[in-house]
Amino acid sequence: MFSRVGYAEATAEAIAREAGMSKATFYEHFNNKEDCIVALFDAAIEVIIAGMRAAGEANRDADPPTRIRATTGAFLKALRDFPDEAQTLLVEIVGAGPRAMARRDKALDAVAQYIDDFNRLDHERGVAPRFPSESDAYAIMGAVVELASRQLRTGRPSDMAELEPIVERFTMGLLADA
Repeated sequence: MFSRVGYAEATAEAIAREAGMSKATFYEHFNNKEDCIVALFDAAIEVIIAGMRAAGEANRDADPPTRIRATTGAFLKALRDFPDEAQTLLVEIVGAGPRAMARRDKALDAVAQYIDDFNRLDHERGVAPRFPSESDAYAIMGAVVELASRQLRTGRPSDMAELEPIVERFTMGLLADA
C-alpha cells in the first residue's frame, strides 16, 4: 500500500484491507500507520543486513573488490526481489515522521559500521588502506541508498544490478584516495 499510494495517502483502513484483516485487527497490532511502517522497516532491514553479512562472511578472505561486489550484490538483490518493500523502505520511509527517520538513520549507521569494520579488517590483513574516517563508510552507504532510491523512483537504470559496478568504482576510489 505504501509503495503504491505513498505514505501520506495510505490509511490504516486501506493497509488493513490490503493485508486481508479488519481495521480493528490492524489496531491490535499497531497504534497508527507510522508504527506499521516502522515495523515493516525493522523486519526488512534485518533481512537485508543479514544477507549482506552472509555475503561478506562467505567472501571474508577474498580481495576487497570481490567482497564489495558480493555485499553490494546482496543488498541490491534484496531490493530487486522485493520492489514494493524497497520502495517503502528507501522512499516512503522518509516522509513517515521523526521516529521512522530515526530508525532509518540507525539502520544506515549499522550498515556503515559494517562497511567500516570490514575495511578495518582488510587494513589489518594488509590488503587495503584504511578509510580516513568512518564517514567514508557512511558515504558509501549513502551513495548506494540514493542510487537505489533513484532507480526505484525513475526506473533508471533499468536493472538494479547495473548499480553494482558504480558502487564498486566509488568504493575503490575512496580506498585509492585513502
